[in-house]
Amino acid sequence: MQRSFWRKLRRVAARIPFAEDVLAAYYCAFDRETPLHVKATLVGAIAYFVLPLDAIPDVLPVLGFTDDAAVLATAIKLVAGHILPAHKEAARDALNRL
Repeated sequence: MQRSFWRKLRRVAARIPFAEDVLAAYYCAFDRETPLHVKATLVGAIAYFVLPLDAIPDVLPVLGFTDDAAVLATAIKLVAGHILPAHKEAARDALNRL
């Protein structure tokens, strides 16, 4: 799943206005200190983002990512207090490398 995440993020990062938040959520989800229920929420949303078969197929231009964005935004909002400055900094660094 992690390889698929990075592959898809590289393809769509420029089209996602909240790419930094998605990356911060990714780093939070795989942080050992993150509580299990937060990890489950974020990994579920990330899996939905990665999987090509979902409510609105990703092959549809523009519309294909609206459901992914909604799921990710909702998950991030639910667990925002667990996304730490270190996760955000790692996200900014990763985006600069992309």
